[in-house]
Amino acid sequence: MNFWEFLSARRDQLLTDTYQHASAVFQCMVVATVLGVLIGALTYRNERAAQIAIGSTVTILTVPSYALLGLLIPILGLGVAPTVTALVLYALLPIVRNSIVGLRGVDPSLVEAGRGIGMSRLARLVKVELPIAWPSIMTGIRVSTQMSMGILAIAAYASGPGLGNEIFNGISSLGSANALNQVLAGTLGIVVLALLFDAALALIGRLTTSRGIRG
Repeated sequence: MNFWEFLSARRDQLLTDTYQHASAVFQCMVVATVLGVLIGALTYRNERAAQIAIGSTVTILTVPSYALLGLLIPILGLGVAPTVTALVLYALLPIVRNSIVGLRGVDPSLVEAGRGIGMSRLARLVKVELPIAWPSIMTGIRVSTQMSMGILAIAAYASGPGLGNEIFNGISSLGSANALNQVLAGTLGIVVLALLFDAALALIGRLTTSRGIRG
């Protein structure tokens, strides 16, 4: 059976795995974005706190994915829980770092202007600082999304959802008729999803950034 015949024969399963892969990455990125921006907003004013936040997320990222999943499985079991936890933890670094960099790059005179018209600290953060820092934050989100696409494939080791199951099943049955087709289908599916997600995020970033900042 050639590759195209394999895709046709396995269409339903591949579509299910693709949907699960996209859904898992999307949900994990929503959680990671909320946490990452919140951590950045809470720490960017304090140098020591910012260093701790970035250092902690750097440390997490240095842990091999197999090792992290191996640590999480005894606590959370197999399946979705360890997969989601690992993806969120790995996705934090680019978002936290870019949030801090972006917020620190806001012109102090703009913040002072907000204060001058009676804005509270929270209002200045939400209405002045975060919108200006948004392009930097979006860059972090895009980097984290691409990382998550690949890491989720490895999560098949913990019975996680997604296209990684095709890759793992193909590797475990090397030498059989469709082993290479399985690996190739899973790999190409992840590449296509990564490109589509990045294009969508680039469009969202453009649409949600004010024209003055884009210019």
